Amino acid sequence: MQVQAQVATEHSVLREDQQGICTLTLNRPDKFNALSAAMIAALTAHLDAIREEPTVRVVVIKANGRAFCVGHDLKEMRQANDPQRIKQLFSDCGGMMQRIEHLPQPVIASVHAVATAAGCQLVAACDLAIASESAKFAVSGINLGLFCSTPAVALSRNLGRKPALEMLLTGDFIDAATAKTYGLVNQVVAAEQLEQAVVAMAAKIAAKPPAAVSMGKQLFYQQLNQPLAEAYQLANQAITCNFYLEDTLEGVDAFLEKRPPNWQL
Repeated sequence: MQVQAQVATEHSVLREDQQGICTLTLNRPDKFNALSAAMIAALTAHLDAIREEPTVRVVVIKANGRAFCVGHDLKEMRQANDPQRIKQLFSDCGGMMQRIEHLPQPVIASVHAVATAAGCQLVAACDLAIASESAKFAVSGINLGLFCSTPAVALSRNLGRKPALEMLLTGDFIDAATAKTYGLVNQVVAAEQLEQAVVAMAAKIAAKPPAAVSMGKQLFYQQLNQPLAEAYQLANQAITCNFYLEDTLEGVDAFLEKRPPNWQL
C-alpha cells in the first residue's frame, strides 16, 4: 500500500509498508530526485507520522530513476531569489535530516546511483546505508563556488576529518567501494542484489525487540558528543533500564535456558 504525505507533494515521496518495514521512495526521477521544498516537506511529514507508528520497525529510503538524489533543486532556489526563503529552505532540510536521527526506528539508505550534495548528506544522515557498486557520491557544491556547509555537518560525523574535507574542498566523486572505506556506507553489493541486501538487513533489525532497538539508537547518538565519563554515565543508565524491559528479561532467560526467546514483538 502506498500512502502520500499529507502535504502538497506532487507524489514526490511514495510510501510502502510491508512486515514492519516502511519504504519511502524519492519520486522526482525527471529531476534526478532534487530536494525541492515540496519533497523536503513530504519527507518531513512522513517521518513525523512514522515516529508515532509502533508497527513500523525499520525505515528504508530509496529512489526512483537514474539518480538517488542530486541535492537541492538549484533552479527552484534561483527562481525564489529571496535570502529568507533560501535560509528557510536550508533550515527545513536540516530539520528533516535531524528527524532521521531522532526517529525511534533505524533508517537505512538504499543507494542505487549518484548521491551528491544534500543527496550525499541524506545518505550520511541515515543510520545505515547499503550501496550498489554503481553508486557514486560527492559534495560538489564547491564546483559552483558554494561550499557544501550543511552537508558537511552530516559528512563530518560519518567520515574522518581528512576524507570529509577532501570531498568538500575538491567536489570530486568517490565510488561505492571508497565510500565504504570512508565509512559513508555499510555494504556495497551488485546492482541486482541491492534490494535483497536492504530487505535482509531491515528484516534482521525488525526482528529484534523494538524497545531495545529504539533505546539503543537514542543512546548511541546521545553519547557521541559527550566526554568519556558522561558518555559512560548515559550508557549505564540506558543499559540498566534496558535490562529490565520485559523482552530483555525474556531474552536473558531464554539464553540461560538454551531456548529461543519468545519476544512480544
